[in-house]
Amino acid sequence: MKLSNNLKVKRFNKNQITQDELAKQLHVSRQTIHAIENGKFNPSVTLALKLAKFFDCQVEEIFYLNMEEQQNE
Repeated sequence: MKLSNNLKVKRFNKNQITQDELAKQLHVSRQTIHAIENGKFNPSVTLALKLAKFFDCQVEEIFYLNMEEQQNE
């Protein structure tokens, strides 16, 4: 099981904001946003909640468990 996300889609749907613009809004580095989008870093609960608040949605609309990955573990 792997934590996957729709962060890039959310960014695109919110006026196509860049990773850098989002990072500045959340006070994190652009590299953090990049790593989250590429599944190389799982955000803290605090950061996940900040992202949900920024996009005015539930955390589950951004992050979800990818059950297909379960077979490989």
